[in-house]
Amino acid sequence: MTNSPQAGQHSRRSFLRTTLAATALAATAGLSTRAMARRPGRASGGMKILILGGTGFLGPACVEAAQARGHTLTLFNRGITEKRRGVVLPEVEKLVGDRDPDKGEGLKALEGRTWDAVIDTSSYVPRIARASARLLADNVGQYVLISTVSVYKRNDEIDQDETADVGTMADPTVEEMGAGFENYGPLKALCEKEAQEALPGRACIIRPGYIIGPGDPTPRFPYWPARLARGGEVLAPGTPRDPVQWIDVRDLGEWIIHCIEKKVMGTFNALGPSGGSDMAGFLGGIREGVGSKAEFTWVDAEYMEKERVGMLPIWVPPTGEYVGFHRRSCARAFAAGLKMRPISQTAKATLDWLDSLPEDRRARLVGAMTPEREAEVLAAYKKR
Repeated sequence: MTNSPQAGQHSRRSFLRTTLAATALAATAGLSTRAMARRPGRASGGMKILILGGTGFLGPACVEAAQARGHTLTLFNRGITEKRRGVVLPEVEKLVGDRDPDKGEGLKALEGRTWDAVIDTSSYVPRIARASARLLADNVGQYVLISTVSVYKRNDEIDQDETADVGTMADPTVEEMGAGFENYGPLKALCEKEAQEALPGRACIIRPGYIIGPGDPTPRFPYWPARLARGGEVLAPGTPRDPVQWIDVRDLGEWIIHCIEKKVMGTFNALGPSGGSDMAGFLGGIREGVGSKAEFTWVDAEYMEKERVGMLPIWVPPTGEYVGFHRRSCARAFAAGLKMRPISQTAKATLDWLDSLPEDRRARLVGAMTPEREAEVLAAYKKR
């Protein structure tokens, strides 16, 4: 490995692809008259909602939000995550099958059933997205597909909205993510297209950025509340003014249910906060939430890249081709009812959840940088 800018950009690009894909892989108009005519009636106490997936990170947040609003849930998945992780979802109908229509019973369990809306949390391949969207087109009123901001072709412009160009693939029949997850975004963009074509005017495409909060199966966010709770001198990457965007999984789940209740259609960047934030506000809010007196020492991006310190979770240097990465427009989502709780609340809830985990699992989630490595970098930075 070299210390060239090109090498740094390549490393950063791979880091962003893999971290943005981690959550998803762990997780325009109103209804037409024709759609309304065949739209199922509401179940007693609320709407009938189908979730494709539902046992990972975002799925349970949607279930909790929907149950709190009195809706009736059906989950469709292979049943693997529920058995492996001991996930318990009481009072929820569960259908077993496979998103891939060519495997096992495929989507057979969904045939002949009707729902007010479907939440697709697990579409990664267009062929598979096409199968479920077409099968359900005549049996649901609304198709909510959870996509990602990774669909966008570029990150070098500030305040890009949902009309920005998405990535493409030379061969759209390829179904592998690629060694560096280079196909992840373009594949998700193709999944969006399948939903929109199968249910014209009845698709709601939601593009989250970094999803954080209690239950996060990745080490992207948990590092920060755990580290700040430990106190002392904290290595803060970049500058206090570096922009950052995120969304609490519970806020996302609640807004998805809101979009179903209000029949919100179209495409939305689901991230925030409204008005933007920076690393000072982000880390400061986490510090407040966990009740810490930690002190920040800001280590600039140039030094971190030169000394191969590596990327710390969530932070992305706002330079070059990534100047707009944490500066996407989220105005449409907030206009459509998205609400976000303070980062201090997310941090507190995440820390409480981390503290409830077995030590080996907790260690895997909070180990983005060891205390020894952090102290080494800070000492060297001060002597530079």
